[in-house]
Amino acid sequence: MSLGTVSLIGSPSAGKSTLFNRFIGERKSIVEPTPGVTRDRIYGKCTWLTKTFTLIDTGGIQAKEVPFQDLIRAQVDLALAESDLFLFVVDGKRGLSGDDRFIAKMLYGQKKPILLVVNKIDNIEEAANASEFYSLGFGDPYIVSGAHGIGIGDLLDKIIHILPEKEIPEYGDAITFSLIGRPNVGKSSLSNRLLGQERTLVSPISGTTRDAIDTPFSKDGHNFVLIDTAGLLKRGKIYEAIDKYAAMRALASIERSQIVLFLLDASSPILEQDKHVVGYAVDEHKPIIIIVNKWDLAKEKGLSKEEFTKNIREQFKFLDYAPILFVSASSGAGIDAILPKVLAVHEASLRRIPTPLLNEIIRDAQAMNPSPNFNHGRLKIVFANQVSVNPPTFVFFCNNPETAHFSYTRYLENRLRASFDFDGTPIHIIYRIRK
Repeated sequence: MSLGTVSLIGSPSAGKSTLFNRFIGERKSIVEPTPGVTRDRIYGKCTWLTKTFTLIDTGGIQAKEVPFQDLIRAQVDLALAESDLFLFVVDGKRGLSGDDRFIAKMLYGQKKPILLVVNKIDNIEEAANASEFYSLGFGDPYIVSGAHGIGIGDLLDKIIHILPEKEIPEYGDAITFSLIGRPNVGKSSLSNRLLGQERTLVSPISGTTRDAIDTPFSKDGHNFVLIDTAGLLKRGKIYEAIDKYAAMRALASIERSQIVLFLLDASSPILEQDKHVVGYAVDEHKPIIIIVNKWDLAKEKGLSKEEFTKNIREQFKFLDYAPILFVSASSGAGIDAILPKVLAVHEASLRRIPTPLLNEIIRDAQAMNPSPNFNHGRLKIVFANQVSVNPPTFVFFCNNPETAHFSYTRYLENRLRASFDFDGTPIHIIYRIRK
């Protein structure tokens, strides 16, 4: 049974993310001793006694002005609007703080139920610390330890008792795609433009989005799930533990994506960092669409699409199958072409070639251009079969796989692409001895 939505609200380091991870049973929210790690709101599913509800982890709210605070508060406001119940999380070890009083004033006007949760109470002796939180005016607090699981069952019992039952839409047929790119290429801005709302935190500061954010939506009768990932850095440049977690989450997002949108910044040169970023998706054999963002800024510099396309093809020779779209997330130019291309690439990734037709193409390819002599022999393919999709995977039964030179494999791949529409999707070719 599906219930409503719960938001975790509190100051930095109150333990919201630890509670979030405890509830959903996995390490999804980033947990670090550094205050203010969680910035965007993070979604998860919690199941208790056969009932499931949506849980939102939000950024820590502070009374004083600090970097990103106005953006964090905006995200918290959105979470509050989405929620049916709030868990006001406070730090039982630290005691009542000015931030707690500030947040309490924010919540007084809410016409939705609020549960006060005193976290980090790890033993019976510390339970007395909860008494000072009565002054916040939210009734009896729930005393818990997110780190050790103390009191979590009682809190969950109360949550499922309060929450209303809701119909949660299912997106079983949804096409899942992720946005990847180095920091500050405009992923969150593009995400918001595609969704038509301020769904993700947008800032001109590089590395603002640290968490992967899933958003289901529908457009023109088609269902999608958009994953906005943290800006990826070259592996060797990920120094902070927080950035490591963010990179791991982005990689996990790529793994569960059906299609990857790789963003480039048209206003800046292509960097080695860009190649490393898209390399994650290539390693996972994901269909890829190249999105050149901020094209309005490039046009002001007198650049043409032809010149920029040529540069991309030279810099990313391993992505010659990936289509290129020129857009501006800020103005909306070119945005309407993205989702139709996602649909087309998805269809291409699922394309199956009839075996007789496939073998005809391979026979003709060998007749037109026989295999070169390699490893003391010539490759002879006697039968071909497609064994899977996403990516399209072909097994070529041959006399000796050792005689398959990489250049000839590339030639066969190009023949397949010329014969069938595999736009945007990689092709995987496997050689096996015909016994």
